[in-house]
Amino acid sequence: MTGAAESDEELLRRIAGGDRLAMRVLFARHHMRVHRFICGLLRSDAGADDVLNDVFFDVWQQAGRFEGRSSVSTWLLGMARYKALSARRKRSDDPLDDELAGAIADEADDPEVIVQKKSKGEALRGCLAGLSNEHRSVIDLVYYHEKSIEDVAQIMAVPVNTIKTRMFYARRKLSELLAAAGIDRGWP
Repeated sequence: MTGAAESDEELLRRIAGGDRLAMRVLFARHHMRVHRFICGLLRSDAGADDVLNDVFFDVWQQAGRFEGRSSVSTWLLGMARYKALSARRKRSDDPLDDELAGAIADEADDPEVIVQKKSKGEALRGCLAGLSNEHRSVIDLVYYHEKSIEDVAQIMAVPVNTIKTRMFYARRKLSELLAAAGIDRGWP
């Protein structure tokens, strides 16, 4: 019987044996976090559900190959990152109809108007969007997904020192963006 206290690793062992209930439990535990991570990489919800489905389909097929060199959530986010970046590359290669592109109105506000209209939390999210994909991913994984630097390095398939360097520059750039938006570091 699958309980809330059952480990992700045990669920994977059961999934490898074809246990659908274990798959449902693992999905219920992780799908929101993985979906949110995918949306951040794609910079929209468009296609995120498809990528999420691909990730968990691979889990169903590859559960027996999990080697335990990282946590299950790190393994899931690593797969999600790879699939989201692949989907984004494919999407950007698709030609855009010029007539359709001309009909799309640019309703984006400039940074000053955004800060004036939104709360500090919304402004922070806007500043995060101003980071490069690599820097935003590091911030997202460390602060929102509570991953260690080592886990982030494994998810992003780069050395630990690269993650440390990206974290340093991401924090610096975020600080600059927040200052430019008129937000001080003293959050109430």
